[in-house]
Amino acid sequence: MQMGIFLFSISTIILLLLGSTYASAVETSFRPKALLLPIRKDASTHQYLTRISQRTPLIPLILAVDLGAKSMWVNCEHGYVSSTYKPVHCRTATCSSAGSNSCGTCYGGPRPGCNNNTCGGDPENPFVSLSTVGELAEDVVSLASTDGSNPTRRLAVVRDFVFVCGSDILIPGLAKGATGLISLSRSLIGLPLQFARAFSFSRKFAVCLPSSTSGEGVIFFGNSPYNLLPILEISRLLTYTPLYINPVSTAGTYVQGEKSVEYFIGVKSITIGEHPLRINTTLLRIDRNGNGGTKISTVDPFTRLQTSIYHAFTTAFIREAAARNISRIGGIAPFDVCFDTTNVFSSRVGPSVPYISLALDGQNTPTWTITGSNSMVAVNDKALCLGFVDGGENPRTAIVIGGLQLEDNLVQFDLAASRLGFSSTLLGRRTTCSNFNFTAIP
Repeated sequence: MQMGIFLFSISTIILLLLGSTYASAVETSFRPKALLLPIRKDASTHQYLTRISQRTPLIPLILAVDLGAKSMWVNCEHGYVSSTYKPVHCRTATCSSAGSNSCGTCYGGPRPGCNNNTCGGDPENPFVSLSTVGELAEDVVSLASTDGSNPTRRLAVVRDFVFVCGSDILIPGLAKGATGLISLSRSLIGLPLQFARAFSFSRKFAVCLPSSTSGEGVIFFGNSPYNLLPILEISRLLTYTPLYINPVSTAGTYVQGEKSVEYFIGVKSITIGEHPLRINTTLLRIDRNGNGGTKISTVDPFTRLQTSIYHAFTTAFIREAAARNISRIGGIAPFDVCFDTTNVFSSRVGPSVPYISLALDGQNTPTWTITGSNSMVAVNDKALCLGFVDGGENPRTAIVIGGLQLEDNLVQFDLAASRLGFSSTLLGRRTTCSNFNFTAIP
């Protein structure tokens, strides 16, 4: 755990100091307008990690960030001690709102994660595609409030935050120090909707993933502003496209009739440079069986494209790169398409390579532009690789936009308005996702 604590050096120290100084003075009537969490990229796994405090007394936890999980889960198998832990019993309103269809009995308890007549959850480790069962429970969760520019000195507390108790079996595959994950999904027991209900603020949140493993990005819950140094209010830069609900669950474990809690958008076409790709556009729409379409993911480090889309995409990119005298070299796993860096120049928005444009659903066909900072991976000093991978012939989802393509972009999920706001790269605005000021204000 020491490595995890070290990784969150700056913002974590601030938030821990806030917690130790003010936790006892937090008022249950406090209604913040917005909340925040720090987010960091793990160098070894490319997972995005955050830190949140839970239990009584409060314990800081390192958790992976998942846009698509049905619930937050933490490992309760060892060392879970809390005077405010409460199992969620079967046939209760909380159990129903969690969408649970199971009722469990445990003979090794009572203890956190093992009680009788309790509602069951389905904690999942999406990094290794492993699901299991766990006890649905409630406990205290605490995090910083914000004015959009800094954390404030008043901590926000949810007394009965719903989560699932996971176990040791789910830990392999998580980044070092992580003991579970948070859910940013549209699930009723995901963080966004639980916080919105608890504090009566807008059902929206924004994610700004860092591109560097040494800097920290930020997750905002609630209303903007979203201010990044040097004093730039990012919500004014957002372009919007509709969010769609997949009628069939995309979770590892689900029941018939259950809808997906992940975030889908509509891609109309893809252009490399000035040339649109010729692809099977039926793949870009979700069919009645829940197949196809485009979703946003913090679990996949690189965007995955269905095989036919991938082949058209890479062929066009290689052709456009060759027109710039950029020489292709052999692939370097996990990438098939790599280039010699000799003729690749640097720019404010990353390596000077062909732009990738996603034409999206919405008024005036909004365009998400992907520049070199979000399309290329520097594998070594002499090789740059295209950060997209083949998703297979028959994937459940045709396009999965991954973490690399989201970094240094602020992406807002407005659940009330069913829309996604995106900034495209912030580098052109002379800022990054690591430029939030985590220094607390009075």
